[in-house]
Amino acid sequence: MVGLVGANGAGKSTFLKIVLGLLPPSSGTIEVLGLDPTVDGELVRARVGYMPEYDCLPPDISAAELVTHFGRMSGLPKATARERASETLRHVGLYEERYRQIGGYSTGMKQRVKLAQALVHDPDLLLLDEPTNGLDPAGRDAMLDLVRRIGAEFGITVVICSHLLGEIERICDYLVALDGGKLLRADRVDAMTAGQDELVVEVEESSSDSGRAGGGRRAGGAAALAELLRSREVEATHDGRTVVVPLVDPRTYDQILDAVADLHLALHRLDQRRHRVAELFARAS
Repeated sequence: MVGLVGANGAGKSTFLKIVLGLLPPSSGTIEVLGLDPTVDGELVRARVGYMPEYDCLPPDISAAELVTHFGRMSGLPKATARERASETLRHVGLYEERYRQIGGYSTGMKQRVKLAQALVHDPDLLLLDEPTNGLDPAGRDAMLDLVRRIGAEFGITVVICSHLLGEIERICDYLVALDGGKLLRADRVDAMTAGQDELVVEVEESSSDSGRAGGGRRAGGAAALAELLRSREVEATHDGRTVVVPLVDPRTYDQILDAVADLHLALHRLDQRRHRVAELFARAS
């Protein structure tokens, strides 16, 4: 699964329209499934499923009618299109609601209808433009799980566009980053997040004079902890509230806990994290 990422206006939706043969490229050439969409746009669209970003569904027909209609537009016979529509709506979780008018659907249900119409003709490539747009956190999680399952079960190559890097990072194997219509970086997710893991430590805000090893002035808890760790040859940085320590080996946990105990601090949080894709893109830009 490929994630196409970038800020709003980076060129993601424009790129998808070029892939579909709906817009000509300003320069260069493009090939999709061995075809040139500027010449064979209809052939490309027959093999590609496209889920648009914006709400574009007619409110006065049912999901079953709409998805069947798109199946017919893709060349399926009437009976086959009807069967495929029911099957696809079952896959996206709308089988029981398939005869209701779309105008009465929630935002999440409408997103699933758009996904179903993109799948009804069994495409070789699936293009999803901001599939979690307008959804609450629970709805986003459900949509991402659905997209991941479809990619695995259907064996379809999926390109998912989003400006939310965290969502893309969760489900994609490969990322393509755009910035201002230009390629910023393209690589596997694990390559982009490669690097040393870190431990993030949160302690109480201050420590007493007697609590600090060696005594001395009063210091903030995070600052005191970072200072003590560095004195013990453990690399540590802090931002005033949390301490970040590279995870060199399993003993790093014990070194942190020993330092927290020596300072008589309350340990509120000790988490492990990896570099995030968003951080890497920020550095690249």
